[in-house]
Amino acid sequence: MEKVFKITEQNINQRLDMYIASLDLDLSRSMAQKMIENNQVLVNEKPVKTSYKTKLDDNIKIKIAEPKMAEIKAQEIPLDIIYEDNDIVVVNKPKGMVVHPGNGNPDGTLVNAVLNHCKGSLSGIGGEIRPGIVHRLDKDTSGLIIIAKNDKAHINLSKQIQDRKVKKIYTALVRGVIPEDTATIEMPIGRSKTDRKKMAVRKDGKEAITHIKVLKRYRNYTLVKVKIDTGRTHQIRVHMAEIGYPVVGDEVYSNGKNEFNVHGQMLHSTSLDFTHPVTGEEMHFEAPLPGYFKDIIDELDCGL
Repeated sequence: MEKVFKITEQNINQRLDMYIASLDLDLSRSMAQKMIENNQVLVNEKPVKTSYKTKLDDNIKIKIAEPKMAEIKAQEIPLDIIYEDNDIVVVNKPKGMVVHPGNGNPDGTLVNAVLNHCKGSLSGIGGEIRPGIVHRLDKDTSGLIIIAKNDKAHINLSKQIQDRKVKKIYTALVRGVIPEDTATIEMPIGRSKTDRKKMAVRKDGKEAITHIKVLKRYRNYTLVKVKIDTGRTHQIRVHMAEIGYPVVGDEVYSNGKNEFNVHGQMLHSTSLDFTHPVTGEEMHFEAPLPGYFKDIIDELDCGL
């Protein structure tokens, strides 16, 4: 896999290894250094030293080796399937389930479960680790996710997401009382410079647009509907924390403390609208709030 970047005025005179580490590629500085040394990084089609300083209009080509890991095994894990046909599966993912295998999560993932359910019939475009995965949800974000069962469906759905034709609506409980009824957050998001596991609002980040609508206000909390135009990693969590209303239970972008002792963000993918990748039919799906989420809303409705 190759990624190509062009140096703009914002990024000139940076060490190449630091520049690469700042990109949203899940690469540390040490990893970037090794890649430069192995000629996996070319500047204007030529290998350079790790200490190379970027110049305006430089073309940076990064060759990223496809991730390799042991063959993913199908596992009999219960799935809440909302819809299925020959081309797609729409699943209501539970909180706590990782979407695909990775470091620290070799199995027990949504991919393991779907492989078992579909008997191996999934799009291969996502590679060995992400077969069928068109978009992702964080481990502790519950709700609707689309799985592609063949490459045709995968390509079409990816294009719809890229063209912002897939409508994704989330429900979130956030800390604090939002005074506005509606708001749009437009803040670019990129990899945090201080913590590689986190994302952050950055001037040189990628465009990120989040729309929020207040559903109900409580004494110390607000229930909101969230629509995202872009699908940046941790987008809703980063944006809500940045404006001072972090998602309840989010242990990464807030202190995670809450009177309900819930762990992991109270964020649920409530509805999805998209065009069927093969038939062209307009599709709409909804997933009810999980039990624990509804229980907390009931508590708040009772005046907690």
